[in-house]
Amino acid sequence: MTIPPLPPGSTIGILGGGQLGRMLALAAAELGLRCHIYCPDPDSPAFDVAHRATCAPYEDESSLDQFVRSVDRVTYEFENVPHRTAAFLASRVLVLPSEKALRITQDRLHEKRFVTDLGFQTAQFLPIDNPEQLTQGLTTLGSPAILKTRRFGYDGKGQIKVSHGDDVEVAWQSIGKQNAILEAVVPFEMECSVVVARGSDGAMAAYDVTENQHENHILKISSVPARVLPTTADEARRIGTRIAEALDYVGVLAVELFVVRTSAGEHLLINEIAPRVHNSGHWTQDGCQVSQFEQHIRAIAGWPLGSAERHCDVEMINLLGDDIGQWASLAAEPNVALHLYGKHQARPGRKMGHVNRTKPQARRDR
Repeated sequence: MTIPPLPPGSTIGILGGGQLGRMLALAAAELGLRCHIYCPDPDSPAFDVAHRATCAPYEDESSLDQFVRSVDRVTYEFENVPHRTAAFLASRVLVLPSEKALRITQDRLHEKRFVTDLGFQTAQFLPIDNPEQLTQGLTTLGSPAILKTRRFGYDGKGQIKVSHGDDVEVAWQSIGKQNAILEAVVPFEMECSVVVARGSDGAMAAYDVTENQHENHILKISSVPARVLPTTADEARRIGTRIAEALDYVGVLAVELFVVRTSAGEHLLINEIAPRVHNSGHWTQDGCQVSQFEQHIRAIAGWPLGSAERHCDVEMINLLGDDIGQWASLAAEPNVALHLYGKHQARPGRKMGHVNRTKPQARRDR
């Protein structure tokens, strides 16, 4: 579907008020577009930079009705938008990305089946609905394995490593006795991701593949270029593009990947899809002419996509918790771009900001 472009001065509604919503609103302002943030958290950092803000529960239909009357299009900064909220808004205004992308990516089992049906590989997995199935699953997949809730997991939340001999009842209780999947452990060489954008006219823009390092399940460092073979990078972009096409997606999405190296060479396994702008794409703010945030706004507003070409090497470092205390010294460093989120309280593991360290692209033999 090709959508009519929103002219400058139009208002985009954003569900969610975290740092991703904040950076989307800042990117929209650069294009002359206004943003109205809807979020139940009164301390939402996106409120500080938006044209309008509504602080109300996602289930409050009266507030949603007022919100939708004030916007020309709606998007979101996180994938766990309640289904009824998305449906309520979609009956009144165009919501992008679509309900299909939300429905598939909100459930890990549906997501795994979706990507395997496309012919891509993931870790081996099984649906788990009770402790007995967990015991059987460990026998089938081997030990240890990762037990993950099917819904509402991020940054390591809602998952636990389980081995033969562990108390499966305790493991089941630790994830809240929720429907889950069990994943085999992948012997990966590294984690990487690819961020792609798709316009309503089917135009695609894929950013360079990013190499990612995690600490305590939270992304700490993303760097480009990733240390993968050119053929692996091409395959990652193909994966991201194919997924966006299959979802009839409009906007920016990220695909998290495992790089596995064997005697036969490198290959990729899909870990997760994020139907939104992504932490591992923050490097694009200072490494590309058009960032992932501007690209998302362009796509959902019906504008032409911009260039995703990288003009420098970048290392993005998340500032977690008390790391924020380094802001003055970081601001004094040459070739460092400092991005702070305006959050008032630093807690262990909380994303308070990030820095992008840039340097000229290394020359490579062709």
